[in-house]
Amino acid sequence: MSTEKTVLVTGGAGYIGSHAVLALARAGVKVVVLDNLVYGHREATEWLHGVELYTGDIGNRELLRRIFAEHPIDAVMHFAAYAYVGESVTNPGKYYLNNVSATLVLLDEMVAAGILNFVFSSTCATYGVPVKLPLTEDHSQIPINPYGQTKLMVEKILADFDRAHGLKSVCFRYFNAAGADPEGRIGEMHDPETHLIPLVLDAASGTREFISIFGTDYETPDGTCIRDYIHVADLADAHLLGLSFLESEKRSMSFNLGNEQGTSVREIIDAAVRVTGKEVPVREADRREGDPPILVGSSALAERTLGWKPQFGDIETIVRHAWRWHQSKAWARPVSE
Repeated sequence: MSTEKTVLVTGGAGYIGSHAVLALARAGVKVVVLDNLVYGHREATEWLHGVELYTGDIGNRELLRRIFAEHPIDAVMHFAAYAYVGESVTNPGKYYLNNVSATLVLLDEMVAAGILNFVFSSTCATYGVPVKLPLTEDHSQIPINPYGQTKLMVEKILADFDRAHGLKSVCFRYFNAAGADPEGRIGEMHDPETHLIPLVLDAASGTREFISIFGTDYETPDGTCIRDYIHVADLADAHLLGLSFLESEKRSMSFNLGNEQGTSVREIIDAAVRVTGKEVPVREADRREGDPPILVGSSALAERTLGWKPQFGDIETIVRHAWRWHQSKAWARPVSE
């Protein structure tokens, strides 16, 4: 990737976005961040020298025009989405307004400014209930919740913008993002927290009374759900490769990003016990509606096309990095290099 690039990262103060910002900065790319800080954290990026943060919404045309006028933006990485599945069911309007309508404003302003490279944070939730495993990119996309619907709508909009305007995009369909920066500088801090690994670590540290296991009678080896956990630093690396792909190939593609191996809820808990040396109180509960027994993806296309392969695929390593961050949750102090 050329280091003479300037990339706008929307949602760059959030969990995955901030790790992408770190990866870009380490690669020598100039980074501009746009985040409304509803779920993001200013501290996640302000310690990085040379990263400029604009506070505001992606649907604010005036702000976007100002950013595009003040910086020679070459590409946009888009992480600014609401991502709570349950909330998307109870408050779908919030999700359609931000994840679809505001993204459309962003794309309109990109085209107007002549910025035609776009890396999109999509999700395996666009597939819905799997009919075959591991999931590949040609699997049918039939989302079962508004969150997944909004991501699929943006994928379709991107295909239309490619045909109409030549805007090229790489869509990354994540599985379960997990872990933290291996050096412990940034990590996961959601409010409310819904991801399994930080919830398990809360239970291990005593800040949560117990961890609930929703369903123990699935047709899996230990009866609990199996998911594909992918290290957040590996996701960030994929975004840099996706940007390089757009620069060199000048065509749009979609890729799954996962570990290609599943880990059950009980296996996550066992890994946390080994890493922390602490007990994890557990309560068994009924299944949650809509939870498939197994979700595992194939990342063969990303490996074959982008040369991407997870570097932190071992679940114990993922949990160890999460635990290092979890113990301090202290953002890195400002540095000048």
